[in-house]
Amino acid sequence: MTRIGNSDLDVFPLSLGGNVFGWTADRDTSFAILDAFVAGGGDFIDTADSYSAWVPGNTGGDSERIIGAWLADRRPAGVTVATKVSQHPDFKGLAAANVRAAAEASRERLGVESIDLYYAHFDDAETPLEETVAAFGALVADGIVRHTAVSNYSADRIREWVRIARELGVAEPVAVQPHYNLVHRETENDIIPAAEELGLGVVPYFSLAKGFLTGKYRSTDTEGQSSPRAAGAAQYATPQGLQIIDTLERIGSAHGVSIAATAIAWLRAKPAVVAPLASASRPDQLPDLLAGASTQLTADEVAELDAVSEWTPADM
Repeated sequence: MTRIGNSDLDVFPLSLGGNVFGWTADRDTSFAILDAFVAGGGDFIDTADSYSAWVPGNTGGDSERIIGAWLADRRPAGVTVATKVSQHPDFKGLAAANVRAAAEASRERLGVESIDLYYAHFDDAETPLEETVAAFGALVADGIVRHTAVSNYSADRIREWVRIARELGVAEPVAVQPHYNLVHRETENDIIPAAEELGLGVVPYFSLAKGFLTGKYRSTDTEGQSSPRAAGAAQYATPQGLQIIDTLERIGSAHGVSIAATAIAWLRAKPAVVAPLASASRPDQLPDLLAGASTQLTADEVAELDAVSEWTPADM
C-alpha cells in the first residue's frame, strides 16, 4: 500500500481507470473488471464526471453511475474512489457554484457519503483561481469531499493553487494527475519536481501510452485494428519507441511479467509516483496490470529504461 501525498489515503499502487465504463465496457463487463481488480488486491478506482459523454447516446456521468451501481451491489470494504470536475456537458468549468453542483451530482451517482479524492480535471482560465480553490476547500469543510487534487495543471498553477489554499486556510491538494509514461517524460521537467516540493502524490494517466506500452502496436499501420485507441497508440511506433518496447520485453522476461507490467513497474519506481493509472476493457487484461503493481525493478533496470527513453526539454 502507498500513501497519497499528505492525505490519510493508503491505496494499492495501481489505480483502475473508469474511462472505459459505459464506452468500450458495458455494465456487466465493467462489473467483471471491477470484481477482478478487487480480487487481485486493487482498491483505488479513478473516474470523471464527463466519462463517457463522447459516446453517442451517453450524457456524461455514465462511468460514475456504473461504479456507483457496482459499489451498491458489492459493498466492497476500503475502496478509494476518485472523480473529477470541469468537463461534464452540464457542469463545465470551475466556477464555485458549478464545482458545488457537480460534486453533489457525482456523489449521488456514485452513491457515496463523501468523495475520497476530487480532482479539478482541467484548469479553467475563465475563473479566478482563488474562487476555485475556495470552492474546493468548502467541499472538504462540508464533508462532501475528503481530499482535493488537480489534473492537467501546469507546475506554476499547481504552486499557485497551494499558495492560495494556505492563505485561505483551506484544504490543500494531495495529488496531481499528469500525462506521464516511458514515451512521454516531459512531466519530469516540471510537474514531478513541483509534486516533490509540495508533497503531492503523482497518479500518472496514459501509463501505457494509449496501449502502445503493451507491445501490441509495433507499426504505424493500424489497418484492421478494432480498438478505438489504435491510432493513438501507433503514433509512438518510432524507432525509439520500438527500442523501448524491446527493452521492456527483455527486462519483463527476467521477472516473468509482461511488457505492460514492466512499464507500470518503471513508473512506480519514479519519484512521487503513488499509483499509475491504467484501464482495462476486459477482465482478462487485469493480471498484467496487477503484476505491474507488485513487480520491483532493480536500479540498473530502471536506469536502462531511463536511458533508452531519454528525452530533452528541446524535444517538447
